[in-house]
Amino acid sequence: MSRRADAPAQARLQSLLRKIRIEAGLRQSDLADRIGQPQSFVSKYESGERRLDLIELHAICRATGVPLEAFVRRFEGGPD
Repeated sequence: MSRRADAPAQARLQSLLRKIRIEAGLRQSDLADRIGQPQSFVSKYESGERRLDLIELHAICRATGVPLEAFVRRFEGGPD
């Protein structure tokens, strides 16, 4: 799948990642500390400059208190 073809899904993912961080009451720097990354890491994936792998997504979900399964359901448009 090309980056252009998956642009809507990428935008939805970026929005959801930002939303779960904010819902957890965390600044980018707070989340970065929890996952052992620099603040720029969080900024880059929230802006779409960087993509995440599954291990990184799992760490973000754990740090924000959102089960990975619930994150996927939210991404797919289902109930939490």
